[in-house]
Amino acid sequence: MFINTQKIDKWKSSSDILFIGTAILVGLGTGVGAIFLHYLMFAVSWVGYDWLPSVTTQWGKAYILIVPVVGGLLVGPLIYFFAREAKGHGVPEVMEAIALKGGRIRPIVALIKSVASAITIGIGGSAGREGPMVQIGSALGSTLGQKLNLSEDRIRNLVACGAAGGIAATFNAPIAGVLFSLEIIAGEFNVKYFSSVVVSAVTASVIGRAFFGAEPALHIPIAYGINSLWEFAFYVLLGLGSGIVGAAFVRMLYWTEDLFEKWKAVPEWVQPAVGGLSFGLIALAYPVLTGIKWDVTPQIFGVGYNIIERALASQLALGVVLVFLILKMIVTSLTLGSGGSGGIFAPGLFMGAMFGTAFEIVINHLFPGIAAPPGAYALVGMAAVFSATAHAPLTAVLILFELTGDYKIMLPLMLTVVIATLLAKTLLNGESIYTLKLTRRGIRLHQGKDVDVLQGVLVSEVMTKELHTATKNMNLKELARIFNKTRHHGIAILDKRGNLWGMVTISDLEQAINTGKSLSKTTVAEIGTSREKLATTYPDQSIGDALNKMSRRGYGRLPVVARDNPEHLLGLIQRRDVIEAYQIALTKRAAIQHRTQRMKMRNIDGTEFVEIILEENSPATGKTIGEIAGTLPLESILISIRRDGNVLIPHGETTLRIGDRLTAFTRSEDVEKLYQSLSYAKKE
Repeated sequence: MFINTQKIDKWKSSSDILFIGTAILVGLGTGVGAIFLHYLMFAVSWVGYDWLPSVTTQWGKAYILIVPVVGGLLVGPLIYFFAREAKGHGVPEVMEAIALKGGRIRPIVALIKSVASAITIGIGGSAGREGPMVQIGSALGSTLGQKLNLSEDRIRNLVACGAAGGIAATFNAPIAGVLFSLEIIAGEFNVKYFSSVVVSAVTASVIGRAFFGAEPALHIPIAYGINSLWEFAFYVLLGLGSGIVGAAFVRMLYWTEDLFEKWKAVPEWVQPAVGGLSFGLIALAYPVLTGIKWDVTPQIFGVGYNIIERALASQLALGVVLVFLILKMIVTSLTLGSGGSGGIFAPGLFMGAMFGTAFEIVINHLFPGIAAPPGAYALVGMAAVFSATAHAPLTAVLILFELTGDYKIMLPLMLTVVIATLLAKTLLNGESIYTLKLTRRGIRLHQGKDVDVLQGVLVSEVMTKELHTATKNMNLKELARIFNKTRHHGIAILDKRGNLWGMVTISDLEQAINTGKSLSKTTVAEIGTSREKLATTYPDQSIGDALNKMSRRGYGRLPVVARDNPEHLLGLIQRRDVIEAYQIALTKRAAIQHRTQRMKMRNIDGTEFVEIILEENSPATGKTIGEIAGTLPLESILISIRRDGNVLIPHGETTLRIGDRLTAFTRSEDVEKLYQSLSYAKKE
């Protein structure tokens, strides 16, 4: 692609023209991308569920197994060998690009994501088009920004434009697209982002309407409203239930993903086919077990908008919706957890509609006189479950408003969505389905920014080990000498056995002097704080966690104690140590990015990344990297250690522990040797 940089430089003199012009281009590209994805998905579905059944009629329902397996065998190598970022639902990768990479996304991601998602959804994988379109649009925006040599801030803005265009073109909901982009992707609301994102979303929506029509993606059968004020009590219960359903789905998805990651018997690029076989078997089994029949394709396959519309029209029985809810959760987890490509937006809406319908049936049976109109709980449940998983209440409310065009449902909708989101945040420790994927990699984001780099540094790496201490029976005159000599503002107090008794600060001493206490007769124990009232930390905790303890209570220092013996003092963490930890954290983050970039640039045949989990009987457990260095194959590099949710950079003094997840880069011929050096478990 040839770009006249001289003309671009002239345009830069009028930044508003360039700003809006690039947003329009991204909207156009994203709209066309949505059309391409739609027809490619339709073509895959036609081959799998129209053509193949017609030529294999003698095989009966065998195509339900053949199509997902073959599709998985196509998707796996595409993602594994060309664009690993296209695996899964894709939105976390966009968030990471904005927060850590200046918005830079490889151009090939848009192509691979389009093809892989079309195949995954077309073969019946339980995933949505919205997530892929967010990543496709974002990749297009990033590529345009990089080609025009724009600043990182402008590139991030174009990534947000692409994300908004993806939602707008797919759902024909430009307002929801804007809110999703600002709430989830960019993580901030300002006029600069808002104007360009709106332009891109409107442009993409216009392109989508030209091909798909002006109707929203979902057909809402009736208008909704409030029949009785008592309904609000039921919507509170619906919000609580939706929060539990959303949190359960997030947990199941990542549990399934972990299951496939640990399964070394099957290569990663083959695992999507295993996932396809699994949900194909479920599709064959559930009519027999439940009596719920299907014709050509199972109801739990694909996006499922037709089933959602039946739920909104109150055409499904209680047993049916409960089966669909559970099966959709399982099949979506298998589709994405095994390595397929697609979004979680549509599955979230599907599960919300099923739960809302089940809730409606129960409430109508118990309280027939004050229940909501048919389909109302299903509609609100869609938004509530999605928001519970994504923690995007504004997006959830706006997209349902655009789908219904009815303000009457807004009050219960807002109430239910907020309750579901707050409960899910509590159950998921503040993580959403998007941020949890990054947190598991050691990346913690808040409002689109990487603010928690300290989570990658352990207390043991920066704590002060050479301690000045006082004994509990020491008088204040001796304590004053220690403070004057060391210039410390706080020291540990030990008992007669040398165990931690508590802490004393110079403020405690000053207060004792001001109240007239005798320096020679008053003991340290009388003015210090005992261990039972102290906050302590452990050497294997992160500095980020230690800093949270310090800031919550206003402490300037924390004793570091052994996990197996809280009386055993190992060191002290002070505020100045946190500054050192921050420098280490920045160095680690830079090292991770540098090493990753080097590995991408090398692209040498015959090499691969290997992940090894240290078991209790592993020969490397309990040893330092320096001690095992001589046993590793010559051309092998240990890149990182994932421990308790933190990503550590290994160095010579790092001690390996049971459960450590090691990532190494080595020659393919040395993989077996590497496994033997680090773990007794052989690679299968």
